[in-house]
Amino acid sequence: MPVASLSRRGAVHLGMDVSKNSISVGVLHVDDADAVVDKITHDEPSVRRFVERFGDRSRLRVCYEAGPTGYELYRLLASMGVSCDVVAPSLIPRAPSERVKTDRRDARRLARLHRAGELVAIRVPSVAEEGVRDLCRARGDVIIDRRRARQRLGSFLLRHDRVYRDGNTWTLRHAAWLDRQRFDDPAVMATFVHYRSVVQMRDATLECLDAELVGWFDQPLFADKVARLAAYRGIDRLGALTLASEVCDWRRFATAQAFMGFCGLVPSEYSSGDRTHRGRLTHAGNVHVRTQLVEGAWAYQHRAGVSLHLAKRHHGVPADTITRSWAAQQRLCRRFRILAARKDSTNVVVGAIARELAGFVWAEMTA
Repeated sequence: MPVASLSRRGAVHLGMDVSKNSISVGVLHVDDADAVVDKITHDEPSVRRFVERFGDRSRLRVCYEAGPTGYELYRLLASMGVSCDVVAPSLIPRAPSERVKTDRRDARRLARLHRAGELVAIRVPSVAEEGVRDLCRARGDVIIDRRRARQRLGSFLLRHDRVYRDGNTWTLRHAAWLDRQRFDDPAVMATFVHYRSVVQMRDATLECLDAELVGWFDQPLFADKVARLAAYRGIDRLGALTLASEVCDWRRFATAQAFMGFCGLVPSEYSSGDRTHRGRLTHAGNVHVRTQLVEGAWAYQHRAGVSLHLAKRHHGVPADTITRSWAAQQRLCRRFRILAARKDSTNVVVGAIARELAGFVWAEMTA
């Protein structure tokens, strides 16, 4: 890159298209029509050498898309005194006619849009917040793996005409029934043992992760948020920790509607002129927050009341929070009954209740 181009005054916008091994950097000065693209290796020494070429770091305005490479590049640039935004990929403006995608094109577009102020920056979590979030996500992955392992075992037993008809599955009684299963063919028996052991391993892993996460409930970083969120019906302390670690800063959402959009719990809309058509939920937001809210919404299918578990979670919680949680419970239980009587699909009802629950928890955390 010519030295003369780096000596001009004014802000310099750097749009970085980051991949595992390389970074394409679009360099755009305040009066340039298009960015000049350079390519560097994705490692700390290369990033430091590239930044040092600009001399005055306070002039730099860097952006890159949030993605699988995480936030270590952001933290490196921040430690060097460089202003950096991590932008939401789903909110980057794109022309309908764009059919060519390359790293160089992306770097130029990021630099141009960043200079124009058209990009939306996300909130980067701290190292501690990201660590707990990763642990919560690991627990979610194990739950998915366990469900798949159970489905494989159940399908195997069904193929061999072993059907459990003595109540709900995956209870102590069901486990005793599994212990009694024997097969004459040695290969079939070995397959059964394998499927059963996978389920048991997933159960053991989940117990270990739960025990690990319990220690974070009362840590200063999350204690207040977990206590207040867990005061709401359908959100236990593990669920509250998941919400707290995923959202982190609740006040970055100006309205409840904005938070519902972040969760992907708002209806899609296709409107033109005098016609207004709203469709299914977008499902375009944070899947972990949405999953937790949808699971919590199922608890409101029963009438309002305070169970022993909920009363225990209310211990030590401010009275204002308990009042708000009771008001939310009364409304959502009533709404669930009304919508269930009108709608054919219970999933539609649960989605609507989850959306309202999102509004209540946002109001609680921004009160």
